[in-house]
Amino acid sequence: MNKIKLSIVIASLNVSAIFAGGMLTNTNQSAHFVRNPSRDASTDIDAAYTNPAGVIKLSEGFHFSVNNQSAFQTRTITTTFEPFMMSENSPTKEFEGKASAPIVPSVFGVYRTGDWAVIAHVAIVGGGGKATFNEGLPSFESGISLTPGIINNVGQMLSSDLTANRYSLDAYMRGSSFIYGAQLGGVYKINEIFSAYGGFRLNIVNNRYEGHLRNLKVNLTSADIGYTGAMVSPKDILATAIMGTTDLQEQASLELLRKASDEGAYLDCSQSGWGVAPILGVNFSYDKLNIGAKYEFKTNLNVENKTKIDDTGMFKHGVNTPHDIPALITLGASYKILPQLMVSAGYHHFFDSDAKMDGGKQRYINGGTNEYLAGIEFQPHRLFLVSGGFQITRYGVKDEYQSDLNFSLDSYTIGLGGCVFVSPTVKINVGYFWTTYSDYTREVADYAKEYPGTDVFSRTNKVFSAGVDFSF
Repeated sequence: MNKIKLSIVIASLNVSAIFAGGMLTNTNQSAHFVRNPSRDASTDIDAAYTNPAGVIKLSEGFHFSVNNQSAFQTRTITTTFEPFMMSENSPTKEFEGKASAPIVPSVFGVYRTGDWAVIAHVAIVGGGGKATFNEGLPSFESGISLTPGIINNVGQMLSSDLTANRYSLDAYMRGSSFIYGAQLGGVYKINEIFSAYGGFRLNIVNNRYEGHLRNLKVNLTSADIGYTGAMVSPKDILATAIMGTTDLQEQASLELLRKASDEGAYLDCSQSGWGVAPILGVNFSYDKLNIGAKYEFKTNLNVENKTKIDDTGMFKHGVNTPHDIPALITLGASYKILPQLMVSAGYHHFFDSDAKMDGGKQRYINGGTNEYLAGIEFQPHRLFLVSGGFQITRYGVKDEYQSDLNFSLDSYTIGLGGCVFVSPTVKINVGYFWTTYSDYTREVADYAKEYPGTDVFSRTNKVFSAGVDFSF
């Protein structure tokens, strides 16, 4: 039994952001962004998030914006691992997760008087969705797929003809991640060209993970013991395997398999934590040109496990793990070519390598995430405008960073939409964007601590949004 190396590895359970932005940050906070992602030099009400110093360009009085976004995403992991042959008749198996967030609201508020403005913003600033894998994850099943080999080793240990070469399993995993943000700050107009912003955001993290491994069965065959090759629970054989090893880690892994073949192995854990990030911003405006810049400091925070049940032994109740939100710098410029035509461009950098993550995963990021944006707005009539834009996202992650529920893929996003001017004080924004991702292939020399394997990570994403801006 000393040759059996079994590892049931639960993925690093941080459900990555379902929207545009960095690994934990949602940069699309309104329908304005969805119809044109290049908003870093905005002077509309959405600037309360994208370019807070720019809100000084709003007229005096109160300004509000209420938005909702609906996002739908698929995440697919195609894994090639030789022991899967004993379940799928193929070493390659596809695990698909569906993530949806049909209601994701955000609210902006600005009050401007003279040279001053006060800003408030409440939204889901990170995560924002639930991912469900109805057939589990490869990190679950890769360990389970070694069960027939364990049975064969037990047969050799007992000098018996006991064998198995088939298994079946009921596996399920669901994860959700939400980072709620409440921002407050003030803007001062230095002169007709410059304005400056200072404020902070309170970030509250709420993660939840549920899953099970159950109904594990194998085709036990043995004339000596009386197994006929039918698919049955191997719980008694696994109990014998547990008694046949003195390695504690091996015993724990085998016990998880035994539970999966008997009463079932379950996980039900939530995580929570909070932190505060200072935010600074400046805006430069001259003639037809506007330039905005913003720096969000890193949010230092930990999340605490609140565990109801954990048969994996990996989520002990009360344990704290790092969950920093990385610092972010944004730069943007807009230019009015004509009174009816404006073009814009922007750049984002997330300092991911400086943010502490569970297991020290920040060590496997080359610097951080870079995003490049551009857009255009055209107002052919006083009652409406149309807009469009794109965003290119490039992550600097290594193989060691990627995991089942938390993988980052390079992408480009295209957004389209428009705005209807209902009255001088009321506007309606609508937008739609979709994201095309580049597949990421990860080769692992010792998948499940046993055989080589390969993961191919894929994703699709689409977002609809609508919002109302009003002033008085």
